[in-house]
Amino acid sequence: PYYVDINQNLYLEASLHSSDPLLTLFLDTCVASPTRHNFTAGSYAIIKNGCVKDPTYAEYYSPSRHILRFKFNAFQFVRSSPEVYLQCELVVCRAYDYSSRCYQGCVHRSKREASS
Repeated sequence: PYYVDINQNLYLEASLHSSDPLLTLFLDTCVASPTRHNFTAGSYAIIKNGCVKDPTYAEYYSPSRHILRFKFNAFQFVRSSPEVYLQCELVVCRAYDYSSRCYQGCVHRSKREASS
């Protein structure tokens, strides 16, 4: 566990351990949940499909494509335990492959119609 006060900046870093200099990281989705077992119902999206959803989110410069740095303000879910669990999905791509997910950025996915 990492302890922070509400509204304090929470700084995170993800790193790829690879000797291949032509790989790069992309943060696709990062979701917070009041429980460690369910990241769908009652969750809060910080980033979804590469789109920033939380106004306190910010990316930071990284000296390497293998390292991704970002921050957001710590918060607490209303009427629940004081714990917040974070689950992030990162994508590894070939650097300079402009058709890869890493270079698409924010992707607005349309909702599908439910069949009868």
